[in-house]
Amino acid sequence: MTQAHQAVDDYIARLPAPQQEIAVALRALIRKAAPKLVETVKWGHPCYVGGEKVCSIVAYTDHVNLAFFRGADLADPEGLLEGTGKEMRHVKLRTVEGIPKKAVSALVKGAARLA
Repeated sequence: MTQAHQAVDDYIARLPAPQQEIAVALRALIRKAAPKLVETVKWGHPCYVGGEKVCSIVAYTDHVNLAFFRGADLADPEGLLEGTGKEMRHVKLRTVEGIPKKAVSALVKGAARLA
């Protein structure tokens, strides 16, 4: 196991149960949708990188955001992306059951293609 994978494991292990379940599911979804992305920790959060930063998992008190560094450039037919930053957008997830897997997978694949 690489240091980066261990750092992501440690980040997830420190989360409370609801956020931990969401983060585990998102990690698996990202790795399946874009297996060539490199997993690391940046700014204290799991981050996935291709030629540039692609996405990040950020836990909050009552939800987990899957943040896309170039989210403003992504096609979002399901209307999942939130945020008003110049480029950054995120999907806010409150339960593991509430993860729209197909739509999130499509966003990850699209973001990986931009990197």
